[in-house]
Amino acid sequence: MSNTVILVSASTMQKMKQSYQNSLSGKVPSGAVFAAKIPGCSITGYKSGKVLFQGPAAETEASKWGQPLEKKPDAARSAKSSGNPLPPDIGELSVIGSDEVGTGDFFGPMTVVSCYVEKKQLPLLKELGVKDSKGLTDSQIAGLAKELLTFVPYSLLILPNEKYNRLQQSGMSQGKIKALLHNRALYNTAQKIAPAKPDAILIDQFAEASTYYRYLQNEKIVMRDGVYFSTKGESVHLAVAAASILARYAFVREFENLSKEAGFVLPRGAGAQVDRAAARLIKEKGMAALPHFVKLHFANTEKAKRIAGVK
Repeated sequence: MSNTVILVSASTMQKMKQSYQNSLSGKVPSGAVFAAKIPGCSITGYKSGKVLFQGPAAETEASKWGQPLEKKPDAARSAKSSGNPLPPDIGELSVIGSDEVGTGDFFGPMTVVSCYVEKKQLPLLKELGVKDSKGLTDSQIAGLAKELLTFVPYSLLILPNEKYNRLQQSGMSQGKIKALLHNRALYNTAQKIAPAKPDAILIDQFAEASTYYRYLQNEKIVMRDGVYFSTKGESVHLAVAAASILARYAFVREFENLSKEAGFVLPRGAGAQVDRAAARLIKEKGMAALPHFVKLHFANTEKAKRIAGVK
């Protein structure tokens, strides 16, 4: 499907709405001023001033109102992938994307999300401002997540620290833990949308494809068909960006709950402030409480013990 986007003034937007009044749709997307459908083209005007034209006649219809915005270079070119080469048009396909949060944080659980974004939903996600969660504040993430949860099929997996620590102490690497969670989340989402099938499945890459599948060699169900891997996956397809937002949203909520249990605000990351916070936890609640709050194999554990005076 051909897509064209133009930028217009508020007065032109109103003129367009008036012009298409006999073709207006009853359902208007979030953030839009109007939506209309004429033969060969769908038109959606947004509060930002952008107007999206979709369909065979998109370019012709858009030219009546203004010049199309220049398309940005394909972000997929700046990403690196392993396994099958990415389809050149993957950013415009209907995709299940997955991402994880919390793997580098001493406190808090690991959260993994996969979600399905249909190609017809891409303009809406762009208009909402969906992008990599690392570039958003917690309040922005919360706002976007609440919007996404209303219409995006997804699977959220939260791995509590107690279980994470048991798996890690049994000899399982963090990479394998992530692979197991991604595979399960992807399967869950695929089941939710069945019998529909995505054009592709995109994993925000944390391991080479061969390593990823080696981690899953003993699993009964392994998602392989149409699966691609890419670093900077959120810049390749908005499904991964949406997954990162939902995963971060869940992580932040879990983190806040842990802070309430601790009795003070826990810091994120794995820096010196984290060592001090963990030492305080040890002093106030004892070593036995630590596995509930932290990933024990991090070097922060020994540092916190030294600060707390525990051998």
